[in-house]
Amino acid sequence: MASDSFSTLSISSAQIANLDSLGYKKMTAVQAQGLPSVLEGKDLIARAKTGSGKTAAFGIGLLEKINPRFFGAQALILCPTRELADQVGKEIRKLARCIPNIKVVLLCGGKPFGFQKASLEHGAHIIVGTPGRIQDHLNRETLVLDGLKTLVLDEADRMLDMGFSEVINEIIDETPKNRQTLLFSATYPNSIEKMCASILQNPVTVSVESEHQTSVIEQVFFKVKEHDRNDALLALFEHYQPETTVVFCHTKIQCDEVARFLEGHGIEALAIHGDLEQRDRDQVLIRFANKSCSVLVATDVAARGLDIKSLSAVVNYELPRDPDIYVHRIGRTGRAGEKGIALSLFINSEKMRVNAIEDYQDKPCQLQNIDSLSRDAKFSVHPTMATMQIDVGRKNKIRPGDILGALTGDAGLSGSQIGKIDIFDIASYIAIDRKALRQVLDYFANGKIKGKLVRARMIS
Repeated sequence: MASDSFSTLSISSAQIANLDSLGYKKMTAVQAQGLPSVLEGKDLIARAKTGSGKTAAFGIGLLEKINPRFFGAQALILCPTRELADQVGKEIRKLARCIPNIKVVLLCGGKPFGFQKASLEHGAHIIVGTPGRIQDHLNRETLVLDGLKTLVLDEADRMLDMGFSEVINEIIDETPKNRQTLLFSATYPNSIEKMCASILQNPVTVSVESEHQTSVIEQVFFKVKEHDRNDALLALFEHYQPETTVVFCHTKIQCDEVARFLEGHGIEALAIHGDLEQRDRDQVLIRFANKSCSVLVATDVAARGLDIKSLSAVVNYELPRDPDIYVHRIGRTGRAGEKGIALSLFINSEKMRVNAIEDYQDKPCQLQNIDSLSRDAKFSVHPTMATMQIDVGRKNKIRPGDILGALTGDAGLSGSQIGKIDIFDIASYIAIDRKALRQVLDYFANGKIKGKLVRARMIS
């Protein structure tokens, strides 16, 4: 039996079958190295980047310890952002499909406190949330962690970067001393080392490279003049013509300006950063993930938790100061056996950042003259899909199959005209072929889902 087979683990046959149905054919490096220790109840420090399969590494382990008959918080997963928490929650729900009556509750800011309180009153086995909102529930005594078995700190380095150190310590003080603690971090600065020393007991340490390899990502650097960045960015799009792109900027203002510039040149783009209202952030990420938006202009923090299966290109409008952040950025492309491309702009005063990346990767960077690129001035980006919002969701017991059935049955759409379906507590979002939008809107004027009239509108 191969050592990377889930069958070698001491997990239930039902879970092995569930993993197979989810497409988990073999363990990633972090799963193979970490899961045996997690299942033995040991504390764990895992250095693993986005895309390494870390959610399943802790999710499979904590689910084995859950007692479905005890409706108290038995596992708590802390995440730096709501986007990542939502992504983790969805993955845990999939992993828990083989265990009857497991309840996962998401506790994050930007959502009504009352709804969350009501969910907790009915009991919950697994809590996924952001530090601030978890602390709010503990302070108001709507969340009790006396029966906690497993604590997970996901992307711990980013949580400390965001100033959550004190809040995390206060949350940990509310948990049992004999809990199991699992800490996952892309980097291992002194702050993480100190945290590990204070909250973990005799931890097992694993360190894995991210599942992407720089060999499948073509990296090209372009030296430009400060005032030529925008035209150089346009040149990259007109030459490489990527289908889906994330453009990384340093500041919120820069994100908005770059998105407006691209829009003005026929490239539909959305900006995402900390100044957006939570609902707007959710909708931007939904539209990018379901392919009704092809270009996202983002800050590093706002892009955490992006759930993108296939990303053609990453563009650094400006290089980060830390080469580790650069590697983390470009790792969002070139996944799942596909080729990716990372394109970076820099000015003369930023040459030391290029040097730092060369030292970090232990290889020279490929430099190219921006004027050498062939450009198609007629190139534009207009996605073929659009996003429809309907006013029913998880609270109404709506499932993706209910929506799909209504649209392919009563509304008369073909399955190929319907893309990703995202279901939230009180709303759902559907990617629809733009050519079928009028047909869908006409249907929802009087159409029903599970016998209920619903309101629908296009998100733009």
